[in-house]
Amino acid sequence: MGRIRVLVVDDHRIFAESLAAALAAEPDVDVSAAGSGAAAQRCLERAASDGRRYDVLLVDADLGATSAVGVRVMGAPKAAPSGAADGGAQAGLDGIALVERVRSEHPDTRTVVLAERDDARRAARALQAGASGWVAKDCSLSRLLAVMRGVLRDETHLPPALLTGVLRELTAARRHRTESERLVESLTPREQEVLRCMVAGLGRKAVAERLYLSPHTVRTHMQNVLGKLGVHSTLAAVALARRAGVPPVDGDGGRVGSVAPVQHA
Repeated sequence: MGRIRVLVVDDHRIFAESLAAALAAEPDVDVSAAGSGAAAQRCLERAASDGRRYDVLLVDADLGATSAVGVRVMGAPKAAPSGAADGGAQAGLDGIALVERVRSEHPDTRTVVLAERDDARRAARALQAGASGWVAKDCSLSRLLAVMRGVLRDETHLPPALLTGVLRELTAARRHRTESERLVESLTPREQEVLRCMVAGLGRKAVAERLYLSPHTVRTHMQNVLGKLGVHSTLAAVALARRAGVPPVDGDGGRVGSVAPVQHA
């Protein structure tokens, strides 16, 4: 399999650096540690630009917002730079959000979520976001290494005690998604255009300008959207649309064209 490049992402520095040190003792592992989602993204981007992408991310399930956190590299031929203070929304990336970002921007990198406690709902969310495994932080090093090597063979790893709960959560999520898709498909093409604008966070006036409609007409469409979706607020409509996989309008400022069909998994 060759050498495995690993990035540990945890805002508890003692844990992150201790785990990195333990993994670095393995002859086929190069490991770095990052203390926030933003710091991890900088490491991933630099590694990709250098042609030396990370193979596995070990991500804290409870990753939270932190300020300036450097990057410590152990066993790697080239060290990643220390980061400046994390700013904006990236500094607040939680573990699941980081997993989803990695799946989108670095699809060849596998992620394993490290958790202090078993939680079927959060584990299901992690898998839906793109994680390949969920591992307890108090597991043995040999177990963690086995999971890391397994996910590189495209295996998915969960503690046996979580399997039933995770399957139940995934089944429920799929059922909710199917219902959401059915409701979205009941909208007219124009109402779907309006819904996509709502998903993008556009207000009534911005929607009117984008679709070349009067604000009164947009208001009517929005009311129809809420009624057909069976919700009472824009936030609820947007949440349902996201479950159904409805994309936001693109940001080119031009008129919205035809609506992309809902993708069925």
